[in-house]
Amino acid sequence: MVRTKTPPGLPTREQILDFIQSSDTPAGKREIARAFGLSAQQKIALKALLKDMADEGLIDSAPGRAFHKMGGLPKVTVLRVADVDDGGNVWAVPERWEADTPPPKVRVRERGRRSALGIGDRILARTEEAGSGWAAYPMKKLDRAAEAVLGVLRAEGDKLWLQGVDKKERREVPVSDAGGAAPGDLVLAAMAGRPPRITARVVERLGDPFEARSFSLIAIHKHGIPDVFPEEVLAEARKVAGYPVKDREDLRHLPIVAIDPIDARDHDDAVWAKADDSADNDGGWQAIVAIADVSFYVRPGSDLDKSARSRGNSVYFPDRVVPMLPEILSADVCSLKAGQDRAALVCHLTIAKDGTLKGWRFTRAVIRVAANIAYEHAQAAFDGVEAAPVPAELVESALKPLWACWAALAKARAKREPLDLDLPERRIVLDDKGRILSVAPRERLDSMRLIEDYMIAANVAAAKALEAKKAPVMYRVHEPPTREKLVALKDYLETFDVPFALGQVVRPATFNHILDRIGEADFRPQVMEQILRTQTQAFYGPQNHGHFGLGLGSYAHFTSPIRRYADLIVHRSLVGSYVLGEGALPAEDAANMERVGEAISGLERRAMEAERETVDRYVAAYLAEHVGTVMEARITGVASFGFFATVEGVGGDGLVPARDLGTEYFRFDESSQSLIGDQSGETFAAGQRLQLRLAEANPVSGALRFELPDGKGSAGSDRRKGPPPRVLKRRGRPANIRHNGRKR
Repeated sequence: MVRTKTPPGLPTREQILDFIQSSDTPAGKREIARAFGLSAQQKIALKALLKDMADEGLIDSAPGRAFHKMGGLPKVTVLRVADVDDGGNVWAVPERWEADTPPPKVRVRERGRRSALGIGDRILARTEEAGSGWAAYPMKKLDRAAEAVLGVLRAEGDKLWLQGVDKKERREVPVSDAGGAAPGDLVLAAMAGRPPRITARVVERLGDPFEARSFSLIAIHKHGIPDVFPEEVLAEARKVAGYPVKDREDLRHLPIVAIDPIDARDHDDAVWAKADDSADNDGGWQAIVAIADVSFYVRPGSDLDKSARSRGNSVYFPDRVVPMLPEILSADVCSLKAGQDRAALVCHLTIAKDGTLKGWRFTRAVIRVAANIAYEHAQAAFDGVEAAPVPAELVESALKPLWACWAALAKARAKREPLDLDLPERRIVLDDKGRILSVAPRERLDSMRLIEDYMIAANVAAAKALEAKKAPVMYRVHEPPTREKLVALKDYLETFDVPFALGQVVRPATFNHILDRIGEADFRPQVMEQILRTQTQAFYGPQNHGHFGLGLGSYAHFTSPIRRYADLIVHRSLVGSYVLGEGALPAEDAANMERVGEAISGLERRAMEAERETVDRYVAAYLAEHVGTVMEARITGVASFGFFATVEGVGGDGLVPARDLGTEYFRFDESSQSLIGDQSGETFAAGQRLQLRLAEANPVSGALRFELPDGKGSAGSDRRKGPPPRVLKRRGRPANIRHNGRKR
């Protein structure tokens, strides 16, 4: 798609967007023409311009032909009530939403103290941005619609109840019409009424929620993750898969290897290194990071491209992957498989002996990966384990040079002191029928750190190369912590007598030094979690604000275009900047980088939430066979209504309600994240290890519930006593912290 120039006499695209956003009333073609004083002939050209802007994703039209900025809400629109919480607050979502990002949840503000709206109600409302969210003011109530909720039917006597799959939702709703579904079925139900008389009517039976591989399907359905490709996208994928790989730099003679997780579903990167024998880089290295050349197959504006942008990323579950690209590309033609000729976009790195990057260049090449090696096997082979399934000649020609070059990269990493939080990732192992064999932390190996450092080096080179070319960059941005979060961290650390000065210049090393001072103290895990909570959330955008966590001034994702749309954008910009052929970043995408960055950042958050919830469901299913068992646990969060704990070595968050702690009144100390008994001084604090009995494990919602092993009011020998807290407050539940680490 070629972006047309604005015809003479017409407002520019930017002027039209400014007018639409600033207009107090809905802005259609007539209002835009009147505002800019256009003639009858110019109105015809305006219609074409507005169509171009819609095709480019700049604007969308609301009912009545009024326009609004894509990704935002019309000034007046139809909303559907999605939730009425226990506090009586009404939340709605747009009935029509075609942006790439998930639809916003809008707070409905009504006159009067009690809402007359219920779930499923439709309203015509005036909307406006309110802080970081949206507010709506009802103008008219419309005919009702049903709100579909995913849940499981439960029988109690002769009544059926709907139990939602969201573990935050603890209410059960009576079922007015089961629609032929039976107790235990996973269903979609339409909600009606308003508190306290909400009922559910089953509109679709989805099957047994406890069947193998059902937990990921729940997340896919709940979060609206597209898991089926339209036929036109599949047809295009089959067509482009046949593109000949020619007229490229030939690197097939090099022993390039791909080192990935043992359960990797796609292979989008491979590496190679050798000692640099040039006179101006004594003791340095030459390295190659070869990345699948997705931009060669997925061209801008194609059906494949539109589908990939709407997905934003691949979503990884223990039992399946929902790919960003059809499998003929993601798992075959673009996947760097051993012994196969593959198209690659290659980053050639010149690395000094101290690990700093001296130079880089990018080429399109054809490579033939010498081997796909699992992290565990690469580590064993390098360590000299005889049983390692890696040929000896490949250890000498590929692995040893890679490790030697990595020693230099590791020096540079140590010098810049990036944030180092060693929070474990849970690995769920399934059998061939999808049944859970084990849940355990994934071991952290040097082979993983090695690949991570090569990928970081390539990502830095990509960002700096584009900056040097004055080309668009989709940065991976991680901003420093806010002062508010740093104050909260200071208050928290004071409870452990760990000093933290607010006046200092905060760097990643600042947090590493805190952990160094703590050493291997029992409370180290919760301090790491609190430091993680202090960090801001990373996002994608065209403005460079650096990557705080990695301690880098310029950083862009380049290494995973099979599974991340942000990387594909960077590839296209490199293709254009280095004049590498077809598939360069078009001008309209370069102009819309901020909007695209917002969209894919939102889709990334959706994927992370779906993945996290699914792991929780698998963990709950694994623990369901151990209900009644006393387990080693650690408190992960404390609130006024109880504390949350996780099973050591397995994970999963479960609640111990304050009402189950006995007849004594426990007060919540926010600064120390603890519950303290008024009379005994007994303390339940974040990070505390203790034994708990698993009382309930719900695989459908992923929720766990624990109880004290020896009855109310006594938690055993590990319970602590302490002095009265300095600050006593009653507040809600703190943020739930989990770490979802993955390669790069």
